[in-house]
Amino acid sequence: VQLQASGGGLVQPGGSLRLSCEASGISFSSNSVAWFRQAPEKEREFVAAISWSGGRKFYANSAKGRFSISRDNAKNAVYLQMNSLKSEDAAVYYCAADPRAPITSSLRDPWRYWGHGTLVTVSS
Repeated sequence: VQLQASGGGLVQPGGSLRLSCEASGISFSSNSVAWFRQAPEKEREFVAAISWSGGRKFYANSAKGRFSISRDNAKNAVYLQMNSLKSEDAAVYYCAADPRAPITSSLRDPWRYWGHGTLVTVSS
């Protein structure tokens, strides 16, 4: 099982980025998927999650109104569109998947599969 996050980079405050998470070795369409992030010297924190069908989504308060999670099961991919980025959004972003984790779960534990992160830097 492998999850690969990509799309990170350097963006100015107020800018946008779209992160992608692609899976291999699992049927992505059977899994809910979440995005977490970890800034230097901080705990990993939940950002957003989406159900296996894409019909339900859940966001951390910090992401509401600015971030949007979506998925394309035909491509085995999940996306995180991030708009109006702030300096505090800078972090390594990770995607995680699990067939049974509630999408409202902001804890790391129920999410079985994790990918390597992608770095988002927000700076002028």
